[in-house]
Amino acid sequence: MPRQDRSPGRFAYEGLDRVIHERARLSVLTSLAAHPKGLAFGDLRRLCRLTDGNLSRHLHTLEESGLVEIAKSFRDNRPRTTCRLTAAGRRRFLDYLAVLETVVADAATAARAEAPARRQVKGFAPA
Repeated sequence: MPRQDRSPGRFAYEGLDRVIHERARLSVLTSLAAHPKGLAFGDLRRLCRLTDGNLSRHLHTLEESGLVEIAKSFRDNRPRTTCRLTAAGRRRFLDYLAVLETVVADAATAARAEAPARRQVKGFAPA
């Protein structure tokens, strides 16, 4: 039986930033992290499978939090919106990923510890 960690808050995962931890915003930040020079609004919308309005709202939240910067310009007489991670946004995103890696490792350890116990249950056929 694995030793249980009873330290206070061991599994609180305080670093799971609530601004980032929403699926659509996590998609946006991951897309922008993969494209350091930034992405056009339409490209970002397609990569994240969001509507214009939904992406706009999430970008607004990320911009207010200092994670993303949005630049508006014109290209061929057409408006162009470009989004990119700020330096602070990149740091916060990397810090968030480090905590998420801990969550995944803890969950995998717990699942592996549970697996042998399940095999001992009469009539249980492991996958």
